[in-house]
Amino acid sequence: MNYKKILQRVEKLLPNTWLYQVQYMHSNLLVRWILRRGSMPLTFSKKSAMVFSPHQDDETFGCGGMIALKREQGIPVVVAFLTDGQGSVGEDSEIKDKIIQIRKQEAVTALNILGVEPSEIYFLDKVDGTLRDLEALQRQQTIEQIVELLQKYKPGEVYVPHQKDCHKDHEAAYTLVKEAIAQAKIEVELLEYAIWLFWRAPLFIMLKLQDIADAYRLSIAAVQDKKNRAIASYSSQIEGLPPGFIKRFLGSYEIFFKVES
Repeated sequence: MNYKKILQRVEKLLPNTWLYQVQYMHSNLLVRWILRRGSMPLTFSKKSAMVFSPHQDDETFGCGGMIALKREQGIPVVVAFLTDGQGSVGEDSEIKDKIIQIRKQEAVTALNILGVEPSEIYFLDKVDGTLRDLEALQRQQTIEQIVELLQKYKPGEVYVPHQKDCHKDHEAAYTLVKEAIAQAKIEVELLEYAIWLFWRAPLFIMLKLQDIADAYRLSIAAVQDKKNRAIASYSSQIEGLPPGFIKRFLGSYEIFFKVES
């Protein structure tokens, strides 16, 4: 049974105000349970890190605290954005170009707050919304770009969206990065971060207990203000997000999932 399609149909039938309330309550309860009972503390690692972000803002929502903690201790962090972040803005190329530049600048600003230098930020510029449907040649070229970054920096940790993150670009990013790691033939610790997982994936339907059984929580209290300021720098996107969605990312913990090699 294709639960995604069924849920998408149900979502279209519900008024947004009702839908967002249900999603907020579900996300809030699930995250509270994970933080209080369903997760293990994640020991802060001094390994260098590379974060792969489908869009400009995912890296800050999902990993902003981790990034800031590492950078405060001088640990290298590289961030790569896979898409251009243009969103759904129609066919007007001038508007698209303007949005792309705005979001790139917001990303640089946010990462500067978190301590990442512009020289450690990469934009692969795939068209927003197309990662899952890349043609074979472009898909392999994208993987090769990721391989090149992995081999250049040889990070100890790689962060990527959760494989069930309920967004086609996010789930495709996981697959692309996983394949690139295999092709790069390097040993790294792979960790997943969740953006839409708790918001859009109903527990016991799309999200199974085994999916969150190995959750880890990282305390980011020491850099919480930095992360919140970095999130606020994405002003062009915040207004378009569902009410209550951002609240989950303003707390003192981040949740990660370790991927077994």
